[in-house]
Amino acid sequence: MKKEKTHSSKKGLHVTWLGHSAFLLEPPGGKRVLIDPWLDNPRAPSGAKEIAPVDIILVSHGHSDHLGNTVEVAKRTGATVVAIFEIALYLQAHGVENAVGINKGGTTTIDGVQITMVDAKHSSGIDDGTTVLPGGEAAGFIIRFPNGFVAYHAGDTSLFTDMKLFGKLYHPRAAFLPIGDLYTMGPRDAAMACQYLSPRHIIGMHYGTFPALTGTPEELRKHLPAKLRDKVRILEPGSVATLS
Repeated sequence: MKKEKTHSSKKGLHVTWLGHSAFLLEPPGGKRVLIDPWLDNPRAPSGAKEIAPVDIILVSHGHSDHLGNTVEVAKRTGATVVAIFEIALYLQAHGVENAVGINKGGTTTIDGVQITMVDAKHSSGIDDGTTVLPGGEAAGFIIRFPNGFVAYHAGDTSLFTDMKLFGKLYHPRAAFLPIGDLYTMGPRDAAMACQYLSPRHIIGMHYGTFPALTGTPEELRKHLPAKLRDKVRILEPGSVATLS
């Protein structure tokens, strides 16, 4: 995978975008956290499905473009999967041994990585090929790494004012926000979310995968106040960026 030229720091975070809403997060020398691993999405880099090692997998909700390849990656790597309780039960029933079910407001710590599940405004049914199963509710994650770096992955969501509280409580350095519109918030609403959160790094996701997802990072940047525009990071699938 290509590596973006950025500043390196033991207190930073290496981020690899794997297309759509899938990211690999890794502090220097730390545990590797894979989020929403739909790894055969149209924008996934070559070899994404063979990713290894993986220590922790986070699943924001049950839709196939987020639950994705969780079962096969978890079985292959032995990663611990964290998801809302109903999805954890589904994963356990499909042979995932290390599936941890939590719920909104709850926090679990795995290998020194503190994971808090927060609200998201979206649906969460699991399509098993023949019917849609209950998937609990959609969620986002606040991830605090042992080096102090805090990341917020919003999952699929619309804008909601409790994001102000996330900013005040958790002070995320990096915010991963859906911007594609139609199924999630678009760039204009995501720009307001950025003002609520005040992150150092803004990363758009859930855009460009299909023609219907029309939002872009450039449009997001246009809707932001001047002081936040330079914080938008535009990643290429498969590239590795280091956030400080």
